[in-house]
Amino acid sequence: MEIDLYADVVCPWCYIGKTRLEEALKAYDGEVTVRLRPFQLDPSPVPEPLPVLDALGSKFGGRQRAEQMINRVVDVAAGAGLVLHYDHAVAANTFDAHRLVWFAGQRGLDSKMVDALYRAHFVDGVDVGSAASLATVAAGVGLDETEVREFLDSTAGTAEVRAALNEARELGISSVPTYVLAGKYAVTGAQETETLLAALAEVAQREAAA
Repeated sequence: MEIDLYADVVCPWCYIGKTRLEEALKAYDGEVTVRLRPFQLDPSPVPEPLPVLDALGSKFGGRQRAEQMINRVVDVAAGAGLVLHYDHAVAANTFDAHRLVWFAGQRGLDSKMVDALYRAHFVDGVDVGSAASLATVAAGVGLDETEVREFLDSTAGTAEVRAALNEARELGISSVPTYVLAGKYAVTGAQETETLLAALAEVAQREAAA
């Protein structure tokens, strides 16, 4: 079975959702291939690095209101064994981060790259919209930093990422994470591990009967 996982690297629910999917796959005895697909929660340019809490506060009525909003996701993430430091996180346009994931995927390192980007954004306060910062993060998963910087300074991968983003829109995906199982069945949201495991079993049964 193939699973297309649509997600953004600055989306906390996507971080939780990927973690829960991986837990579900450990308990699933079928053969599964996961393809990481890009999605941008906000494609707007981010001219200067800005603390995420300030960015959220400007949209939702102040920093205190933003802090109240993120408390739940921080608690849910902790239950999944993940740490989110919103006091460090920096708002960023993620297009180049998705290009970097595409680049890493050519070398079989896309999953590790995504995990590293989640940690960089949510734990270390790295600006994942910065080419220099992205190159440093990439070096941490075994990619050549100079080669990555040259890639990011080029237009390579741009068409591929744009095409994938357009595909998500054409499929009607408007929120992430979204899991598309066997190219037919969509599951949205950071579902519990047990729910994902049940979905895997149901889709496998449907596909076998088709």
